[in-house]
Amino acid sequence: MSRVGRVTVPRASTSTPTTPPETASQPVRHPDAPAPGTSLGSHYVHCFGCGPQQSSGLQMDIRAGEGVEVTAEFVVKPSHQGGPGLAHGGLLTTAMDEALGSLGWLVHKPGVTGRLETDFLRPVPVDATLHIHAWATGVDGRKLYTAGEGRIGGPDGPLAIRASALFVQVKLEHFTTHGRPADIKAALDDPDLLKRNRAFEVNP
Repeated sequence: MSRVGRVTVPRASTSTPTTPPETASQPVRHPDAPAPGTSLGSHYVHCFGCGPQQSSGLQMDIRAGEGVEVTAEFVVKPSHQGGPGLAHGGLLTTAMDEALGSLGWLVHKPGVTGRLETDFLRPVPVDATLHIHAWATGVDGRKLYTAGEGRIGGPDGPLAIRASALFVQVKLEHFTTHGRPADIKAALDDPDLLKRNRAFEVNP
């Protein structure tokens, strides 16, 4: 702390809640993680980010990359507008949340979003395809630290958005306590064990 007159001014910190602390370890790809290039599919069919049954959702295609990385893309629809002809900023944040959250699948540390920070660098127009590259930056106990970026038109296109996030592992009770009972029951009744487990992986 430094003092200016009678006012105490806190010194700026170089760390943020989405930056791995010194105690964090390097993320390691789990031996059972999907192979690079494999589509991760939907973690829940009604998810706004990746669910195939959400007609107005993003319906993102997320694929495993090398190491603890994923790539993803989605086409901005007219229903995704904020300003005329442009993607809503909150929707772009959702896309980053979905991609960053999927990294837990590669290290077998599925969790919920604890904090998400985004920087908007340029507008993303309707009908454009946003290409997202996301990677894990650290693991510390139940916490998974991540970062990513979204580019317009291709993996090397203009940079439109950057994000970093902290995800925290939770138990099934997190969802059964706070979720809508009918939806929880439908997910738990799914005979596909993999889909049933993945339904409870990401997002608060």
